[in-house]
Amino acid sequence: MKFNYDVLVIGGGHAGCEAACASANMGAKTCLVTMDMNKIAQMSCNPAVGGIAKGQIVREIDALGGQMGLVTDATSIQFRMLNVGKGPAMWSPRAQCDRGKFIWEWRRHLDETENLDIWQDQADELLVEESTDASSGNSVVSAIGVRTIWGAELYAKCVVVTAGTFLNGLMHIGRKMVPGGRIAEPAVAHFTESITRHGVTSARMKTGTPVRIDKRSVHFEEMEIQPGESKPYQFSYMNKAGALKQLPCWTVNTNAEVHEVLRSGLADSPLYNGQIQSIGPRYCPSIETKLVTFPERDKHPLFLEPEGEDTNEMYLNGFSSSLPMDVQIEALKKMPAFKDIKVYRPGYAIEYDFFDPTQLNHSLESKVIKNLFMAGQVNGTTGYEEAGGQGTMAGINAALKAGSESESQFAPFILHRDEAYIGVLIDDLVTKGVDEPYRMFTSRAEYRILLRQDDADTRLTEKAYALGLAKSDRLDWWKEKKEHIEEIETFCQNFAIKPRLINSALEALGTTPLQFGCKLIDLVNRPQLNLSNLSEIIPQLKEVLNRPNNRKEEIAEAAEIRMKYSGYIERERVVAEKMHRLENIKIRGHFNYEELQGLSTECRQKLMKIQPETLAQASRIPGVSPSDINVLLVLMGR
Repeated sequence: MKFNYDVLVIGGGHAGCEAACASANMGAKTCLVTMDMNKIAQMSCNPAVGGIAKGQIVREIDALGGQMGLVTDATSIQFRMLNVGKGPAMWSPRAQCDRGKFIWEWRRHLDETENLDIWQDQADELLVEESTDASSGNSVVSAIGVRTIWGAELYAKCVVVTAGTFLNGLMHIGRKMVPGGRIAEPAVAHFTESITRHGVTSARMKTGTPVRIDKRSVHFEEMEIQPGESKPYQFSYMNKAGALKQLPCWTVNTNAEVHEVLRSGLADSPLYNGQIQSIGPRYCPSIETKLVTFPERDKHPLFLEPEGEDTNEMYLNGFSSSLPMDVQIEALKKMPAFKDIKVYRPGYAIEYDFFDPTQLNHSLESKVIKNLFMAGQVNGTTGYEEAGGQGTMAGINAALKAGSESESQFAPFILHRDEAYIGVLIDDLVTKGVDEPYRMFTSRAEYRILLRQDDADTRLTEKAYALGLAKSDRLDWWKEKKEHIEEIETFCQNFAIKPRLINSALEALGTTPLQFGCKLIDLVNRPQLNLSNLSEIIPQLKEVLNRPNNRKEEIAEAAEIRMKYSGYIERERVVAEKMHRLENIKIRGHFNYEELQGLSTECRQKLMKIQPETLAQASRIPGVSPSDINVLLVLMGR
């Protein structure tokens, strides 16, 4: 049986779901191939979305017209804003979600998306065709579809691979190894080879997940409660806060007895007995790795988090492990909170195939196989948010290419490093590659004051609307929000403050009284003051802030950040604009790097391998020095 589409998406995880929705919402006839329709966007590890820098990515997905923020808000059971004690560039939203409801909310979004079909099956082989490039005479390989294990042939103009951890997946608990892409789900055995035979290189990575605990066996009185926030935060700019019951999380520490039991099992740990050779996530280590790396530590913090609104299953964050199951359980029982512990399943590690992301263009299309796009963990990343961001971009670009009449007409949609964390993520992948599972941090972004969680719609919504991805309701809301922010800023810049009318109130708020009159913005810029406490003593400000809409707090926060940090924002924008000059200098195809003796050997090797599009991209490749860039600049001038 044969089917024909514009875009074919392989894998129904977070990358695949976003890719499928983005492609279909742009008008491309799209098919999502998934092994199990009942596990759409399964949260394989922690049922939480967001976190440091990851929360900014979710806001960006939402501003682009994606679904992750909408689904998260509808299924959130705890919301927190992390890093609020630091500057706004570091603020990061995070939500604990109901795992089961998250799946079905995502399924509802897919079911309601026009132009989108779902086919439940397993991809077994990438179908390609070979041709000859008329100008160069070189052989060209192009993806044209997939063949499934049941013999269905699905053809498409573009194929997006988002297979997660399923490609030759192998799970480990102690010395026991079982093929699988996730617990109780089969691995995909041949698909990697159908790609690598055409010249794409692959390697292996490892990740893991913790034990799942029955909350009825937990002594919560031995733990410290960690409530969520009462402030009505949400991810999506279009949502109202979700309606689910808000639940607390809990914290507890390991102890010396726990560590002793865990060390007794290290000989059977697949991480240390040679069983696992692949690279794992440095920033999310297993509990046994923590013991080996930090032998002087006598305790490590753990976080017990609910898996849902009405389930007894709980997730023990910080206790990822692939030790034998009896060692895991015996160690847990050495903590008073878990002395009577019952578990649903132990933690396990999983190894899987990924493809070298330096073989991708910034559009996430393969440089080796035309019309083949890749997103998510197959590109060497880790995390739902990183996957969703890549999926959104791969879906957009696959739809754009499928709608182009020729290769030369395809104009990819690319976000730069000063436009989005998603742009930083993709640029890092394709220019630097990965030597461990890539996780986003605020420190990876050199323009993070421009990439705040509060202004993703400022940066991206109009771009998304121009693509046809964001709809008119989203654009209208952004225009209304923008108008209100500007109204607040204008009011603060023009409203005159008289010392005799406000000094007593200023002293009560812990700030120095005025000697002379000033504008309201001068008070807003004081660290002790904000729009909220100033509105209590300036009725005219309160009236401006209370303009009718359902997101007053969000608008006031955005306006206040823009005023307080305007100098930093402007300075960073100037730096970004200077870098754009290098972004505009195209170098791909201009040089035979092998012949450029003025470059270092490492530089020549890296440039030959990656073939960067611009001088700015070349400058970010590890091993390419500023002096190498100067050589290229001189040669470009000639």
